[in-house]
Amino acid sequence: MKQLKLFLFGMLAGISFLIAPFEAESAERRNACRRGERIRIQDLDVTPDPLIDSDRIRGWRVRLLFEGHRACETDIEIREGGEVIALERNYTLRPGINEMQLRPTERYRFERDEHCFRVVVDLEGTRREVDSDRKFCAYQRRAWSMRERGDGGRVR
Repeated sequence: MKQLKLFLFGMLAGISFLIAPFEAESAERRNACRRGERIRIQDLDVTPDPLIDSDRIRGWRVRLLFEGHRACETDIEIREGGEVIALERNYTLRPGINEMQLRPTERYRFERDEHCFRVVVDLEGTRREVDSDRKFCAYQRRAWSMRERGDGGRVR
């Protein structure tokens, strides 16, 4: 009987060590952005712009409209196709316009004639593409640019 109690106690202790990391992770994400909260891309730009082929991307500027009623945390990714080209973890979105700078991945470069990008956020553990009224693409003329009307400077 004593051995059975020790065995059961050992099993319960082992299970609690396995569950503890999951509880800590859920505690970190208690303030996660919810699936029903609406997020829209207002603007997406690359720095520098224009970008010459040999130049390295220094950063991405993203402006999102968050229509939630409370601040929440999410991961924000910029993707081209299936490739993550910039990532910000645990970003706190606040209701209204959010402007942020994301660092690019080191290995990413513009290599084709056109590059189009998506912004993806994590809503309660589910990755979802952020709504947008238009496509955000870089085009190459003499140099790469994402400038549009209203961005100032040259327009494609």
